[in-house]
Amino acid sequence: MVVKRVGVIGGGQLAWMMGLEATALGIDLIVQAESETEPAVKIAKQFVIGNVDDAIATAKLATLCDVITFENEFVDLKALQELGLPEVFQPSLKTLAPLLDKYHQRSFLQQVDLPVPKFSLWSSQSKVIADYGFPLVLKARRHGYDGQGTFIIKDIEGLEWLAKTVPVEELLVEEFIPFERELGIIAARNGLGDIAVYPVTETFQQNQVCRWTITPADVSLQVAEKVKAIAHTILDKLEIVGVFGIEFFLTSDNRVLVNEIAPRTHNSGHYTLDGCDTSQFAMQLRAVSGLSLGSTNLKAAGVVMVNLLGYEESESDYQVKRDRILEIPHSFVHWYGKTSRPGRKLGHVTVILDEKKLTQAKSVIEETESIWYGE
Repeated sequence: MVVKRVGVIGGGQLAWMMGLEATALGIDLIVQAESETEPAVKIAKQFVIGNVDDAIATAKLATLCDVITFENEFVDLKALQELGLPEVFQPSLKTLAPLLDKYHQRSFLQQVDLPVPKFSLWSSQSKVIADYGFPLVLKARRHGYDGQGTFIIKDIEGLEWLAKTVPVEELLVEEFIPFERELGIIAARNGLGDIAVYPVTETFQQNQVCRWTITPADVSLQVAEKVKAIAHTILDKLEIVGVFGIEFFLTSDNRVLVNEIAPRTHNSGHYTLDGCDTSQFAMQLRAVSGLSLGSTNLKAAGVVMVNLLGYEESESDYQVKRDRILEIPHSFVHWYGKTSRPGRKLGHVTVILDEKKLTQAKSVIEETESIWYGE
């Protein structure tokens, strides 16, 4: 059965970009948003007001659509289960269950023999130091994103400060990986078990927030195939229906470790809007609505994506800067229409690269960032 009405829990830029693709697929998008000012509300066919963890609002959303998917993973799983509508959610609540808590997610990956950093729950300060040494990483088990809830601890003083500041017994403890690069991949699976995997992407994070991506990543065929094989295993083991973003660490000796699974479209896949035959947002709609999965081929030799991050408190739409960025050949600006605050994702830029330009990808990124962050 091909679904024509898709509900999305969340009304931010990910749902907005899904909405941009819905019309071409003949799909009505209905969103559950926190307020009428959220980006996706402006283009949704209908909307329901409610926080992402508001199951009462989700019950109303379910009356307006045929299937419900997710913009983020901050939902109240128990409340959704109590609605008694398991068949409406894609990916399923069973699929989401081991992924929403970072400790449970790490445990799942370990159980299916996929490589992850050493991890545990907090036991005692002395044991954590004995087991991990410094530096070490502590992460909020839920609701952490864009650097929020992640603590890189360099010494005993930092650990003692953290123990006085947050309830450390509720955190995931993880070994610090001195990675060479961070990689990402977007992968989709439909109800028939068909899988579509996009090219491997290099991502660059600053303060745990993505600044830019380059696709395809300049890695060996062996590394690329390892990343793709891991993606296939995750999608099949969880019987996913939808699109997932998976993040990896690549070490200097070419070890590939899974860092995190996002059970939804992902910032590292924004390049697909302009750079691939099928964007990750169209792919999400295809996967959950019963359509065949689209092509994941790049349209050119490569593509860079640069996040336009807020650097001040402002109501400006930065039109002058956006116009200057558009002077870069083969560039596209996607503006989310949000008010600015430091670190907030206000939009992103994609630049399509030919073979020659692909070798100069970082200079294209530098040019874009110099326009955006310059005076």
